[in-house]
Amino acid sequence: MSTRKQPPQQPPPVQKLRLRYTKRGAARFTSHRDFGRALERALRRADVPMAYSSGFNPHPRIAYANAAPTSAASEAEYFELGLAEVCDPAKVVDALNESLPTGFDILDCAEATKASLGDLLTASDWTMSLGGADEDRLADAVARFLAEEAFTVERMTKNGLRTFDARGAVIACDVDGSTITVRITHTAPLVRPDDLLTALRTLEPGLPERAMLTRTAQGSLVDGEIADPLRPA
Repeated sequence: MSTRKQPPQQPPPVQKLRLRYTKRGAARFTSHRDFGRALERALRRADVPMAYSSGFNPHPRIAYANAAPTSAASEAEYFELGLAEVCDPAKVVDALNESLPTGFDILDCAEATKASLGDLLTASDWTMSLGGADEDRLADAVARFLAEEAFTVERMTKNGLRTFDARGAVIACDVDGSTITVRITHTAPLVRPDDLLTALRTLEPGLPERAMLTRTAQGSLVDGEIADPLRPA
C-alpha cells in the first residue's frame, strides 16, 4: 500500500507585523472574505516576503481580529502578517498602499508584541449617523436605553437566531443632533452597533431604518480610554 508523501514543513516567520487599515467609501460594502482575497493579491503585487503555513495547501500567514460588519465603515481594522524576511514596517505600508483597492488604506504598522492581537482588541468606539431622524425622539430613545439595566435584542446569525443583552456591552453613549457616539466592549456574543440601533428602534419605532456606521477606534481599555493596540503599554 502506497503512502502519501508528507509535504515539507515551512519555517516559522522571522518577523510579525501588525497593521491598521481603513474601510472607506464603497469599500465598506466589501465582505471580510473579499478583503482577504484583495489583501493577498496586494501582498503579491507589492512583493512582500510572506511566510507560509505547512501542509498540502500552504497559505500566507495572515491573522485577522474582530472585523467590522459588511456595510460599516472603519478607521480601525487590524491584521497581522508573518514574514519570511525582516522588513522595514514603513516600506511595507507604502508598498501595500500602492497595491490595495481604493478605500483600503494602511494607516500604521508596528512589530507584533507577545500578546495576541485579539487580546488587545477589547473595545471599540463607533459613530452612528441617522440622517433624517427626529433629534428629540432620538435623544429620548438613547436616554431610555441607558436607563435600562439590560435590553434584550435578537439578531440572525449563521448559527440561527441569537438573543442577547445589548445594554451590558455599552460603556458610554452620547447624542449630538442625529449622530450617536458609543463605546462598546467586545463581549461574547459580540454586541455590534446595529444591535444598539435595533434596541433604539424598539423604543422609538419612528427612527430611520438605515444608519451610517463608522468604527473610529479599537483597542483595549486602559484607564477608561481605548489604547493603541499596535503599541500597548
